[in-house]
Amino acid sequence: MHVLILGAGVTGLATARALAEEGHAVTVLDAEPRVGQGASFANGGQLSYSYVAPFAGPGVIGKVPHWMLDADGPLRFRPRMDPGQWKWLIAFLRACNPATAELTTRRLLLLSYLSRDLMRDLAAREGFDFAFAPAGKLVLQPDEAAMAGARRQMELQAKWGTEQRALTRDECLALEPALAGIAHRIAGGIHTVSEDAGDCRLFCEGLAASLQRSNAGVSFRLGLRATQIIRAEGRVRGVATSQGVIEADAVVLALGVGARALARPLGLDLPIYPLKGYSLTLPILRDDAAPRISVTDSAAKLVYARLGPRLRVAGMADVVGYSTAFEEKRLTSLVRQARAAFPGASDWRELNPWAGLRPATPTGLPILGRAPGTQGLYLNLGQGSLGFTLAMGSAAVLAAEIGGRASPIPMDGFRMGPVP
Repeated sequence: MHVLILGAGVTGLATARALAEEGHAVTVLDAEPRVGQGASFANGGQLSYSYVAPFAGPGVIGKVPHWMLDADGPLRFRPRMDPGQWKWLIAFLRACNPATAELTTRRLLLLSYLSRDLMRDLAAREGFDFAFAPAGKLVLQPDEAAMAGARRQMELQAKWGTEQRALTRDECLALEPALAGIAHRIAGGIHTVSEDAGDCRLFCEGLAASLQRSNAGVSFRLGLRATQIIRAEGRVRGVATSQGVIEADAVVLALGVGARALARPLGLDLPIYPLKGYSLTLPILRDDAAPRISVTDSAAKLVYARLGPRLRVAGMADVVGYSTAFEEKRLTSLVRQARAAFPGASDWRELNPWAGLRPATPTGLPILGRAPGTQGLYLNLGQGSLGFTLAMGSAAVLAAEIGGRASPIPMDGFRMGPVP
């Protein structure tokens, strides 16, 4: 079968590898001239298999007013004349309850554990360098109330196989001495030894190069924009592009936020909206002043990951539309908070700033499997800030679906409902 994958980010490339391993001929198409140029380019760098609890949690609604008024707040909302934005926000607010959050977490853990096993197998077998490191992860809590909530989440996830430890402030500092500068605002933390880190863009480039070298039956059409998914007699026939039609037996939409426009003419209203995030990539100039373990500041919603000789800092979730333009206030806030946390790690002159759009669903569950209403169209979308973490598992699910095999995990909650 010839499968055309729309999207050369980490989700699309992982899907290409999974399908090629099953003997399919695969074409990967993307409007960018290189792979990994969208949301995969400079994301947080953390492979957070055990930290998949959705942003739409039961305590979020009460925090939103404070976040909105705080210049350094992790969330910002700019209302737009866009029905899709309001529909997404309403669904998000409805998902902010304990029952939905617990169910979503349980389902995401199954997908992330599958992804973890596949990622580690790939890293061991492929051998290309993407700054992969089994660094572990420490999530810092700012006060005792937050620490109590984190312990409850830890105990909940322990039922599903997650191994974590609750640490005191002193234990956090012993584990990561570079945190000494912000010791005064650490009440404790949750440590997970099984988490990894890596550079997602380098992963995309290495995986694409490996697929091309191995004669796996994967071809790339880069710098070519998809303009329409072609359907006849109720099934997909291919894709129209800026340079003509590419025919295929099946099409996988793995375009992130760009998928909505292509799906709409087919009657599919994908429940995806961009959460704009920012990152910095700093050269580490003092080894002892930069964290070795991956760190998440739960109060500021910032993540820190060491990627070889560089430190990646990422965060924020702005519901502001589709622009990737830099905003000075947000960058200034990111630099200020990161510099306060690890002042000696760099000289703070070379920032390598980036802004990207995470394709998020209201619940946090990605959309996987057959698209309703069109034979031969498949969806691999909506991983949000967990795109790197969930890529390999999502690809395995898609490959099973296309191959007519049973899914490696239950599909409850991941499929898109029927077209009204």
